[in-house]
Amino acid sequence: MKSISIKLSIVLILISTSIFAQKDFQGKAYYQSKTTVDMDGWGGRGGQMTEEQRKQIAERMKSMLEKTYILTFNRTESIYKEEEKLEAPGAGGNRWGAMMGSFTAGTQYKNVKNEQLLQEQEFFGKQFLIKDSLPPLEWKMENETKQIGQYTCFKATAMKKVDEMDFSNMRRRNRDTDEKKDGEKSKDTANKEASNNPMDDIEVPKEILVTAWYTPQIPVNQGPGDFWGLPGLILEVNANRTTILCSKIVLNPGEKEEIKVPSKGKEVTKDEYNDIMKKKIEEMREMYGGGRGSRRF
Repeated sequence: MKSISIKLSIVLILISTSIFAQKDFQGKAYYQSKTTVDMDGWGGRGGQMTEEQRKQIAERMKSMLEKTYILTFNRTESIYKEEEKLEAPGAGGNRWGAMMGSFTAGTQYKNVKNEQLLQEQEFFGKQFLIKDSLPPLEWKMENETKQIGQYTCFKATAMKKVDEMDFSNMRRRNRDTDEKKDGEKSKDTANKEASNNPMDDIEVPKEILVTAWYTPQIPVNQGPGDFWGLPGLILEVNANRTTILCSKIVLNPGEKEEIKVPSKGKEVTKDEYNDIMKKKIEEMREMYGGGRGSRRF
């Protein structure tokens, strides 16, 4: 079965080679991204949320967790950015909308030849340019195939390290594991319950299983977001509660878009940017949570 999949992959690459041999080759892939949230796990302090409260929060988060992205790519470089849409009247006009908008990523640039990753990010009125290397993924080739549109896709899996400030993978901490066998709560748990910091209720898994579907019919090592490194364009990604699915591909469009290396913003590493985010979240907690007051950002 494995040898058949490998032979089919080779045949598809040979068929597609002539299209991608062009010096100025370019393609565009459109992706729908959706992240689900388990609202049942969020009861809040002092009791469970009502069904109406869950619906309100889910609706507010929908615009942040359901997006359309465009990946513009050539053989070694790509630009990945959210598709521009007209904002609905009243959207983002409240404190919640302004805060969530500050966590929305800007244009992302990938160079798979140099293994370079650049991310533009505006955070509470400040422009940053996050410079990092592409995260290495040790892909395991599986023996499954499926059709996505007109493309035959192959399955691959990998364990991916999760960024500590990745909101799409945040979950409520399971405090059941913090209780001792005799029924008494641990000191650490008691301290968390006494804390007024809502971030104490949240944790991010250190790594997640990623399932990707790629097509050798488009033999580039590109994919949505920071996913890359397979012998074909990645058309679908399933990572924890997030699904990214390609809905449209245009090869060699009539009007080609220049793939520019981002240069705007204060250059920071990923770790430096995460520290900036943590400090700002703490300031907002103090400002809106009855703390000692706010500091200027």
